[in-house]
Amino acid sequence: MTLLLTRGDLEAVLEPTACLEALRHGFSTAERVPIAGQRVRTDLPFPGTATALIPGLLPGFPAYTVKVNAKFPGARPALRGVICLHSGTDGELLALLDSATVTAWRTGLAAALGTDLLAGRGEAVGVVGAGAQAELMVRGLAALRPRGDLVVHDTSADRAAQFAARHGGRVLSSAAEVARVADIVLAATWSREPLLHLHDTGPGRHFTSLGVDEPGKAELAPDLRDAALLVVDDRELAAGVGVLREADATLGEVVRGEHPGRTTDTDLTVYAPVGMPWQDLALAWTAYERAEREGGGRRVDLLA
Repeated sequence: MTLLLTRGDLEAVLEPTACLEALRHGFSTAERVPIAGQRVRTDLPFPGTATALIPGLLPGFPAYTVKVNAKFPGARPALRGVICLHSGTDGELLALLDSATVTAWRTGLAAALGTDLLAGRGEAVGVVGAGAQAELMVRGLAALRPRGDLVVHDTSADRAAQFAARHGGRVLSSAAEVARVADIVLAATWSREPLLHLHDTGPGRHFTSLGVDEPGKAELAPDLRDAALLVVDDRELAAGVGVLREADATLGEVVRGEHPGRTTDTDLTVYAPVGMPWQDLALAWTAYERAEREGGGRRVDLLA
């Protein structure tokens, strides 16, 4: 029997603190897995792309994940797909999980963790792109550190206003305005043109950019990225996307104390993750275990 976990089921069993701990553990241990994760992406004869991440593996987890996504930027939601959670013992399909929900949670919370580890002491937070991943970044960051003012920009004025209302912030008219007033900037867009340049910011700022996961996407201009301490989640996957220069460190190295990360209050820092397969496992297993304990989701026999 396979456990089906829909968006509603996942929202009922996931909570930021447990997920952040699972992700922190993953960044500490993922390099001990001898099998490299793979990210496969292809264009389609439609207005979108297909992406697969395999296999999601972590030391001590008796399972692995395979994720298949459709990414159609013009659709709402823009990402749709499924995560398969398989037993590492016999390959049994333990669970099928809504990929859009798991991806938003693992991407947003992993980005929040990276932001907390790299950002300075400033508390003003700016959001560029007020979607599901920004929602989880803000929620995750609030679980990790105090937050001051919140400013928001989105190409949709309504979406920006709703985001600001939910989090007690205010709307600004451009990404550059956000960068000028925020100590921490969280960007999660589909932009193919740089939204932020070095002249838009100042000393000591931190930027987390989720828009580097596909060729052609570029939220941060090269001059900003080149001036900053650049941290990624995986050097090989980041290089394969082809958006970034060679990274100064990985977040795993920072978590394990192998790289100091920010060293002064005036450092400019950038965290630019592309997303790793083990992150799907960390969140899928967290959701699966709790759903098993609490009777969440519903069971189906796919072989019937």
